[in-house]
Order: sequence, then C-alpha cells, then structure tokens
Amino acid sequence: MSGRGDASGATLVTPSLLREWPLPAPGADKYSRGSVLVVGGARATPGAALLAGTTALRAGAGKLTLAVAESVSVQLGVALPECGSIGLPETAGGSVKADLDPMSSYLDRADTVLVGPGLDDPDLAGELLEAMLKREASGGPGGPRGSGGDAGGAGGAAVVLDAYALGALVPLEDQLNPWRGRLILTPNPTEAAILLGRDVDDLEKDLPEISERYGAVVSCQGLITQPPGPDPDEPALWKITTGYGGLGTSGSGDVLAGAIAGLRARGTTGAQAACWGTHLHAAAADRLAIRLGPLGFLARELADELPALMLEFSV
Repeated sequence: MSGRGDASGATLVTPSLLREWPLPAPGADKYSRGSVLVVGGARATPGAALLAGTTALRAGAGKLTLAVAESVSVQLGVALPECGSIGLPETAGGSVKADLDPMSSYLDRADTVLVGPGLDDPDLAGELLEAMLKREASGGPGGPRGSGGDAGGAGGAAVVLDAYALGALVPLEDQLNPWRGRLILTPNPTEAAILLGRDVDDLEKDLPEISERYGAVVSCQGLITQPPGPDPDEPALWKITTGYGGLGTSGSGDVLAGAIAGLRARGTTGAQAACWGTHLHAAAADRLAIRLGPLGFLARELADELPALMLEFSV
C-alpha cells in the first residue's frame, strides 16, 4: 500500500490508494465476514444504534446484533429484521445500565464490538465500559468466535467507541491494557478535546497524541491516525480528500462508526477499516450531494451508498 502525501506529511486517502489496499475477499458465507455487536440505543435514542448497525451490514459484515434498552429492543428488531436484538436493563428514564449478563454470550462471539451509539448517560456509559474492561482483565471471555480473518487481533474482539463512550474512556485510561492495540475511536473535535484534556489547536498534531495515549486508531474530521509501530515506513497519519458539508447532519457519526465497525469485523486492520470507512462515508456524501443537493440528505441515506462505492474502489 502506497500513497502520495501532502505538505504536512499525511498520506492522502484516494480511490487509487484504496485499490492498492484491498478489502478482504467476501468469503463463502456470512460467518466468513465477521460479526458486529452494537451496544447503545437508549429509549430516547434507539435510532443511533439502528443507523450504526445498518451501516455495519452495508459495509459487508456478515452478522449483526443490537444490544439496546429493553423497552426498544423488539421495535429495533422489527425495524431491522436482518439483526438480532437483545434487551438490556435500563433505568426508569430509559438509559442503558451496566449489566453485561444479557449480552455475555454475544460479547464472546463478536469480532467487533461498537459501544456508544444512542447511549444517553455519560456516567452509565463509563460504568458500562469499566464492566467490559474488568470482564476481560479478569480472564473472562470476549474474544472473537467468528471467522472474519484477524478482525479481533491478539487478545479479543476489536472495540470501536463513539459518542458518550468516548468521554467515558478518560477516567479509565489506566485500565485500558486489555483493549490497547485493538481500539478504534471516532471522536468529533469536541470529543477529541475531552480525550486530550485540553483544547484542540491543530488536529493533525493533536490526533497522533490521542492515538499514542490510548493505543488506538483514531478517525476525526477526515483525519486518521494510529500509534507508532515497528515499521517506520508505515503511515501514521492519513487524510481524506473528499466529502461535503452535508455530513454535518444528525446521525452521520453513527453511520461512520458503523462503517468502520463493519469493515473491521471483515478482517481488516484498524487503520484500514478507519481509512476505508472514513473515505466511504465522505464519498457517499459526495454522491448524495450531486443527486439531492449538498444539504438536506439524511444520514441513513449515506449507508445505502456504501456497497456500490466499495465495488467501485475495488476494481
């Protein structure tokens, strides 16, 4: 995989680079394309989990399970009949509690776990992450059981964090060892500042610090970073070269997180999933802007563009 860079040293993510960095072959069946578990969907915000899960399937993941507030689990299972839907205990207000028991077996089998879309309580999100980390640190199961290539990497399933799960990560920094090296973060600039603990002055300089600090691939505002590795020639910073302002619409971040989670489950590396997913997200906006106009398209329409774009960037 090669690519041209810009003045900052970032490798530009272009269709030609993606063609030189092909996605894993589709495989013979759904089991070969990996399994995604989306954890989120409070009673007031179930659509976020639905958007992320739908996009994971559009990105080619073979199986999907939504773990959401019990009061909305049946409705989401009907809205997306291609998924499995399990109900999680919730507060009186409909926020998801940090009880892993209902989804324990799904955590065992997932190739990628996406946490955050539709969580609406930052404190409970922190308790949820802490419970998941303690489960793995204590030797509990949680690694991939599918056959989606090396999706989980060493030690367990890949973990993608979005929305409230990102801010909840900061107090848990000293507990992150079970996830380091298989973690992907999808912050917006405000969330990036929370992860850093200070204002973000220059994303191209600040995002690598987040990657190194949390041992994570990071996708933010069309920039992707990964922690320094043993190969000095491997890029650590990529930049997306496309995408309309219409991406600033409700649910767009859930679509991005779902695309990255779906690609990661298929057996890509974290960096490849983030570069492909972020480019696909932006290119889908380009397509919709041409067809519908640069503003006013819906986040769910982005997901529908992904299969054709993946085909186009693969030939």
